[in-house]
Order: sequence, then structure tokens, then C-alpha cells
Amino acid sequence: MHLIYENVIKNLVLLWTGAYKGLDEGTGSYQLNPTVWDAIGAATAQGGSTIPTAFGARPPDVAKDRTACTADTWSFWLLYIGPVMLHKKFEKRVYYDHFIEFVKIVNICLQYEYTPDDIASIRSGFARWVEQYEKLYYQYSPDRLSACPLTIHALLHVADGIEAAGPVWAYWAFPMERFCGRLQPCIKSRRYPFASIDGHVVSTAQLSIIKVKLDCEDLIRLGPPKKEFAVGAFSHPSYPTCVLLPPHRVSKPMTAGLFNRVVVSLSTRFDKPVATIKKYLTPSDVDQWAKVQRLDGGDRMLASSMLTSLEDRRDATFVRYVLLVDVNARNRRLAPVYKPTTFYGQLQNIFVVKLPAAGELNLIEPTTLILAAISQCKIVAHNDLDMHYYRDEGAVQVVDMTSVQCLVGRIKTTSGREWVILDRSGNLARPYYDPEH
Repeated sequence: MHLIYENVIKNLVLLWTGAYKGLDEGTGSYQLNPTVWDAIGAATAQGGSTIPTAFGARPPDVAKDRTACTADTWSFWLLYIGPVMLHKKFEKRVYYDHFIEFVKIVNICLQYEYTPDDIASIRSGFARWVEQYEKLYYQYSPDRLSACPLTIHALLHVADGIEAAGPVWAYWAFPMERFCGRLQPCIKSRRYPFASIDGHVVSTAQLSIIKVKLDCEDLIRLGPPKKEFAVGAFSHPSYPTCVLLPPHRVSKPMTAGLFNRVVVSLSTRFDKPVATIKKYLTPSDVDQWAKVQRLDGGDRMLASSMLTSLEDRRDATFVRYVLLVDVNARNRRLAPVYKPTTFYGQLQNIFVVKLPAAGELNLIEPTTLILAAISQCKIVAHNDLDMHYYRDEGAVQVVDMTSVQCLVGRIKTTSGREWVILDRSGNLARPYYDPEH
């Protein structure tokens, strides 16, 4: 982590801003105009309002508030913000492409597991990147030797480290810093600080051994048990992957347009006419909730229609959802073939719909459905890093809550004409579709 986020990316920024060890551009043209870099820093800071808190700390102004940039913030900037902000900012495209190649290799490094081909890609990828770095920044000039610090050479050994120690997510961390952070509060004496530290370490070790040997971690927990969910949360056995959180509306009437969207969704779901659905559903049968929490470490997503306006609120309403789309929809002569397709949009409403037993709907017992109303983003383009660009939002879709996968962030391009969706979920958050069920 120190290698990538505290050294390489910082040195690249220093090179781009003309502040690296007194070096000029030489025969290159990689330095950014100061006003351009200031604009990138300001846009980075402004983007914090549309990036959920779950993604990490609010990004600082990388141009003017360098002291606030930690390894964590540089990591997020490298992987998500930098590729957006640096697009078309260099005089020559080669410098941007070189940066993007670095991002791609780091993304492979951060995978939870690797194939032999992945490790080979990391090794060859860093080798090519270092060679290109020498051409662009070192320029094969002895006077510019300071552009090649040891950290650039160390990239050539990342693949060796993976083969020796495993995936980098297991050790690209700050265990010593975290341990020191746990020790600092235990210092009670300024005169004898080490005695306090020694006693705390011994006591903590003893408690850890007791917990393991007697299997009593919950019984001797020193702090109060953490409440998993707030009072008033709603869950249903039909939806084991999520729980709804308050506040919620029970008696407040829905608008006719919103109710009709729910009815149309159920009409498609049960393959019945709208009139049939309305026989068994009234607006009073629909509750609205403000939040949905994906279980097993998933995200907490908010319904935009239930939020109050706060100046410092960070947007947690945009989501990724997956629907089955008939690839033969335009040709009615062919049998339907459904393919899981990813969409992005703003979660506007969360509904709990209660339907009675009804033979016309093939419901043999009362049924509860959890639905989501989402305003779909109209994707207009995407880049090599699978980042999606959109300008407008389309019509509201009402889908089953099981389709909603996770939060996504957004950031505006420096032109202000488009939004870029930041999806950090990775392959592990993708749903599995069994065509047999």
C-alpha cells in the first residue's frame, strides 16, 4: 500500500504539477497547467457530496489540501476519480493512457483471488509500464536519474510478492499503525507510559486466550452489544438478503401515478391485466420505507423521496440493479431468451406490497412483496475501466428488491455535461442467475 498510494501515485502527481525534485519536462510535455490541476482538485472535493459515505472519507482537494490526502484517499482517487478528472487534460494522450494502464494493473492486484494468468499479467504489465515510464519521464537522460526512485523498480517485484505471500488485500494494510492506535488510549501515566502499555498488552492477550479456550467471546464482551438494526426494522422470510429500516409511511396516500407504476409492475410479474391487479390491491395495501440494508456486509441504500434536504449529506440513493432482459424481445417469432443485464439508477421509493390469497394471481396464501422504484440512468458511453457515463435519467421502473445489488457513487466530469458512475462492487457482488428456477 505504501508503494502504490504513498509513493508512486504521489510522485506522478508531483511530476504532473512540476514539483518533482526540481525537474522540468525535458523533451516531454506531461506537466499540467496550474489552473487545470486546481480545477481537478476542486472537482474532486465537490464530488464528495455524490459519493456515499460507505465508499470512504470525503475526498479532499488534492491540489490545495495535500496534507489531508491519506493512502486511503489516494487509493480511491487513483482507481475512480483520477481516470475521470485527467481525461483530455494532458497535451499528449500517451500520458493519460500510461496512467490508465497503471490503474488497470492495480485493479488486478486488488482482486480477491488470482489465476496464474492474472499473476503473469501483473508481472508483464508492470514491466511494460516501467519501461514506458522511463521513456516518458526519465527520457534516458542521466540528468533525470532522480525520476527513477527505488519505488518504480519495486513495482517489478509485486508479482513475486503475490506468489510468496498471497493476495495483496491480505497485507496491503497498516497493521502496526492500527495496533499503535489501540495502544494510545491506554496510556494513563505520562511519567510511566510504558508500564501502562505493558499492562494493557498483557491484559488484552489474557482475555484473547480466555475467549478462544472457553469459547465465551459473547459472554465477556466489555462493551455493550451492538444492535444490528434499529427498532422498527422490517424483514420478511421471502427476502432473506435485505432488511428495511425506518422511517416508514403507512397511512400517507400515494399519488395516482406512483400507484399505477406499482400496478403495472405487478401486472408484468403475474402476467395479468391491470384491472385484475387492481381488484386485489389498493393504495392502503402499500407501505413506503426510507432505507434498505443488504445483509452479510452489504450496503445501506436510501430512498430519495423519503430524505430531508441537508447541506452536508452524501448521496446514498444511486444503486446498481440487475434485470433479466429478453434478447429476442424485438422478434416475437422467437422464444424468449433471458439475459441478466446491469442497470444503474436512483432509488426513489421502497414499497412493501401486501396481496391477499387470490386464485386469479396464483397466490394460495397472503403474499408480501418488497419493491423498488428506480429512475434509470441513460448510459451514453463507457471507458476501458468499465466506468459508465450518463447525462439524463429515464422513466421510473418498479422492480423486485432482490434485483437491487449495491450502492454506486457518481462524479461529474470537469466539463459538467456528464456524470460518471463509480461502481466499486467487483465480481463478488454480482448476482447468480439459475435458468432452471
